[in-house]
Amino acid sequence: MNESNAAQHLRTTPRPAPDGERPLTPESPCPYLPDKLSRNEAYWADVLEGDHYLRLMEKGFRRSGHVVYRPRCAGCQECRQLRVRVNDFAMTHSMKRVWLRNQDVSMESNLPALTDEKYAMFCRYLEFQHDETMSRDLQTCREFLYSSPTSTLEMSYRIGQRLIGVSIADVVPGGLSSVYMYFEPEFAGRSMGTLSILREIEHCKQSALDYYYLGFFVTGAKTMAYKSRFRPNEILAGDNCWITFRE
Repeated sequence: MNESNAAQHLRTTPRPAPDGERPLTPESPCPYLPDKLSRNEAYWADVLEGDHYLRLMEKGFRRSGHVVYRPRCAGCQECRQLRVRVNDFAMTHSMKRVWLRNQDVSMESNLPALTDEKYAMFCRYLEFQHDETMSRDLQTCREFLYSSPTSTLEMSYRIGQRLIGVSIADVVPGGLSSVYMYFEPEFAGRSMGTLSILREIEHCKQSALDYYYLGFFVTGAKTMAYKSRFRPNEILAGDNCWITFRE
């Protein structure tokens, strides 16, 4: 399971055992590092209060839909949570260019709501960004992004009235945790992923939130490299042990 295809496991992930034991998923090829196998400790949660979810995040868990999971790979511990210190964050020159180039893009924050317009854009995004391993099915999209056991926001990005991007993020005490972002492929040149992170860090600052959580960072994984550019940041080195991250 990883952050882009976890929705496919929603229907088969069990609930935790009465004694609190959480089952492990079968091993499968690692989506981030070649020649490695991955597996996860995962379970289904009907409800996740924000403070409880934060405590789970500080133990290395994430959620995808109603599935709460953390990597439990044999011989590898490279998947680590990364968060940005909002009040100390400083844009790089390239980030400033993205910010200025997108002054015509508005951002609106609401409760998540899947519409035909968003679903069509989501499918176009998958065709552009992903291979066939991630399902385009409407129900899978709903379960992956729009069914949440915790407090969640949806940020809609528009030029005028046209929707060009959507970002999903969970609200936790003192922070915002990014879940997923998708956008219209024709606007890829605007660096929509970077823009959404910058706008949401600014949202955190305006809302007096201290941290913006970017999910897992995997050293050596090219698809994760962008996360380390948002500095200063911290990486989870153990249960509730955050340290300044230096590559």
